[in-house]
Amino acid sequence: MNQLTPNLSEEQSNSVTNTDVGSLRWNVFQIQSLLDLPFSDLIHRAQLTHRQYHDANAVQLSTLISVKTGGCPEDCGYCPQAARYHTGVKNQDMLSLDEVVVSAQAAKKNGASRFCMGAAWRGPKQRDIDKMTAMIRAVKSLGLETCATLGMLKPGQAEQLGQAGLDYYNHNLDTAPEFYDEIISTRSYQDRLDTLKSVRDAGINVCCGGIVGMGESRHTRAGLIAQLANLDPYPESVPINNLVQVEGTPLHGTSSIDPFEFVRTIAAARITMPKAVVRLSAGRQEMSEAVQALCFLAGANSIFYGEKLLTTDNPGMARDSALFEKLGLHSM
Repeated sequence: MNQLTPNLSEEQSNSVTNTDVGSLRWNVFQIQSLLDLPFSDLIHRAQLTHRQYHDANAVQLSTLISVKTGGCPEDCGYCPQAARYHTGVKNQDMLSLDEVVVSAQAAKKNGASRFCMGAAWRGPKQRDIDKMTAMIRAVKSLGLETCATLGMLKPGQAEQLGQAGLDYYNHNLDTAPEFYDEIISTRSYQDRLDTLKSVRDAGINVCCGGIVGMGESRHTRAGLIAQLANLDPYPESVPINNLVQVEGTPLHGTSSIDPFEFVRTIAAARITMPKAVVRLSAGRQEMSEAVQALCFLAGANSIFYGEKLLTTDNPGMARDSALFEKLGLHSM
């Protein structure tokens, strides 16, 4: 039986090479079976899947900026922008349209093709949506793909963002449902799913992934991938974040995930969501070049490009360019 889809029928297993692979339903135990494979077997399977749907040596470069920083009322245990935690992050009002345009122009000049804008809100007010739609239109006019992560959306807000030209909306599930309450109490898993549905209904592409290294088990990571892979359709963009521990947050001091376990998570995301862009996201600053190379081999084909991810450090552009040259990678 084809080990790309453990425990499936022979007919289902043979279908993994078809273009309708995204319609397969993956349960948690099937995905854990993937994660449990010998490492070389798992990477081989992931690389075969990756090459079937993507240029194996192309990586999308995205830039992420914080358009409104700090003061968030949520209690996400990983987030330095939560108002209740003392992390040294200074609150910053919403950037002006001109400031965002200057950042977007610099991102494009440096090779980014997608420009992502994040705001530390539980959810935007209408006045915030009005400002965001102006930013989206301006960034879009530069020829960049646009992405925004603004928290939970109220009825009608996704439609407004879509009408302004928003290409992607990021709203991560973070972890598996059974582990979610260990990380966040101020919103429910269903809240996140409801926002994702409103984004889909508005015709906006979904950017949705999660965070690993928060003290979860391999089974929990399988549960996260299952939730993502079974969205209908699965996300077009899947960021996999390695927890960046920030002093003052509840998750500071959590035991770090083994690097090979992180690579396994990337591989499982690639196999179960073959057409998606899988982004090697937060946590790259702490990763060696060798680990990043394994992530690309496992199917990651997007990174955030620039020295900051909202409020945490990210490898500089020169460092990324040097790594791309060593690996023979090029930007999409």
